[in-house]
Amino acid sequence: MTHQHPGILYVVATPIGNLEDLSPRAARVLAEVSRIAAEDTRHSGRLLAHLGINTPMLSLHEHNEARRVDTVDSYLMAGESIALISDAGTPLICDPGFVLVRELRLRGRQIVPLPGPCALVSALSAAGLPTDKFTFGGFLPSKPSARRQALEKWQCREETLVFYESPHRIEHTLESLCEQMPERAVVLARELTKTYETFLQGSPSSLLDQLRQDPNQGRGEFVVMIAGAPPVVQSDEQSIAADELLKAMLAEGVGVKQGAAVAAKMLGGRKQEWYARLQALKGGH
Repeated sequence: MTHQHPGILYVVATPIGNLEDLSPRAARVLAEVSRIAAEDTRHSGRLLAHLGINTPMLSLHEHNEARRVDTVDSYLMAGESIALISDAGTPLICDPGFVLVRELRLRGRQIVPLPGPCALVSALSAAGLPTDKFTFGGFLPSKPSARRQALEKWQCREETLVFYESPHRIEHTLESLCEQMPERAVVLARELTKTYETFLQGSPSSLLDQLRQDPNQGRGEFVVMIAGAPPVVQSDEQSIAADELLKAMLAEGVGVKQGAAVAAKMLGGRKQEWYARLQALKGGH
């Protein structure tokens, strides 16, 4: 009796707008697999129709993903290969698929990525902001207080910050940036790879004015990119004073982790740097 080899789960990036961005390899795999797990089968059905592909689909979205794991695994164990796609771009990047990939990896299944379109990478490559280091924060919270807290957490980071934002919340996000990071350079990328692809750059307040003056600029999904915080440079006197504060905290029994958080809040800079400084001072005693 011939042993049945399990199938492969292909994680396939699909166009974020321009259909010509689908790679020949991705088109071939979508045509050859036994099934396609799609975030929205109706939406993906239009892409497949354009390609002349009639591979059967099953839905896999945030509400049913956990329940789909065993179903997909049973197909793989029967020797069927499956392609995972989202509505647009690379699956798992602010799209469903993480639970499925994690669980299948734990079960030892083979998972093969097919790289391609990704709004995050496309926007960064053309924004003109530093890309040697960046932090991707996904979507900011929708509630004002939670959004404010999230931005406070990112405020002292020195690398470029990247977020996704929806058209009905973009002005609220810019208003928050006006309050918390008013001097930062910001680049907004919208409608990437589509007819009305646009990059807007300026301060949070100038971008807010542009969106309010031209409502068309508020349409489409956004990638929001924010220049990182300038490095904190301390004078010798400030450095000595900082060390005295750190030593006092250690003498009072404040833990290194808590002390780093307090120092970052009081003196600015990154918690990791204060943590390292406290560890050095603690080790010197």
